[in-house]
Amino acid sequence: MKILLLANQPEKTTRLKLFEATLKELGYETAVPRFDTINWLSIARKARHIILKERPDVVHLFNVPDIIYHWLPSLRGAGFKRLIYDYRSPWGVETGLRFGSASRRLCEHFEQVLADAADLITTVNTPLKEKVGGYAPDKEIHVIPNYPSKGFLEQGDNSSPAEDAVIFVGRVCEQEGIDILLRVAKDLPEQEFWIVGGGPFAWWYLAKRANNVRSFGWQPHKMVAALVRRARVCIIPRRENALTPYSTDKSIWKLNEYLDLGKLVVASGITLEEERKNLRVVRSSELRRAVEECIGREPERMSEKDYRFWESNTERIKEVYERVCE
Repeated sequence: MKILLLANQPEKTTRLKLFEATLKELGYETAVPRFDTINWLSIARKARHIILKERPDVVHLFNVPDIIYHWLPSLRGAGFKRLIYDYRSPWGVETGLRFGSASRRLCEHFEQVLADAADLITTVNTPLKEKVGGYAPDKEIHVIPNYPSKGFLEQGDNSSPAEDAVIFVGRVCEQEGIDILLRVAKDLPEQEFWIVGGGPFAWWYLAKRANNVRSFGWQPHKMVAALVRRARVCIIPRRENALTPYSTDKSIWKLNEYLDLGKLVVASGITLEEERKNLRVVRSSELRRAVEECIGREPERMSEKDYRFWESNTERIKEVYERVCE
């Protein structure tokens, strides 16, 4: 069986890359088209050409932005046999937050087109399963959580001494709660905060940061792991909004990386699907108090059952491909 994994920027799509590795381990012939452009029209044109040339048995589409591939169902038969739609993010909800309800309705129309056309759907958590199931109530949907690979634990230097720092990793923007983080840091002037990440407006957000906030900028993944190991508390400072019900402990990469490294994690603006050791989920208004309470604590010791790794998805992924080709 020949499988083609499709996304607009596959080199930056962690979930696609992990699927690719697992499928190759399972013995499937797997191809990933890569594009030398970020222009949506160019990506769509090149993807169409590649599909018609390669003629895969299965196309596995990783959503966002769904409009790029709204034409994909028209190639069934001529370009591919089966379609799997990976609903990894509620693109319509995200767009609606930025541009209003009309844009949400438009984007969700394209989500529905692809969900209707799919032979099978994969997704990252239960709330997204329920949402995409509303588009296609008769479709089979499999939850494949966003867990880090076991190799992540081998990254980073574990010899550096621990420090009483609160660490944030991610994009420096309001959607990720940078304004909330900086306010918490200002309210706790004796506590050191680390920011690992960047963005086009990071300089603006960080220009007036308090003296207890240290910015490391973007770092290689192994360096991120090393910094997280050294910190005391990891923080996800999101605000509550329409995305909150769909952002859960099963879908947020960095949350699971933090927990697998045995760290205390304080998170807001997300939904808890499963009780997890060392994870505390609060409202954004309670973030400062939760951070203060965690600073003086030690994380609970992890046992084997407390870890969540991508490798636990292997049997689920095998089942998905066996089912779609029946």
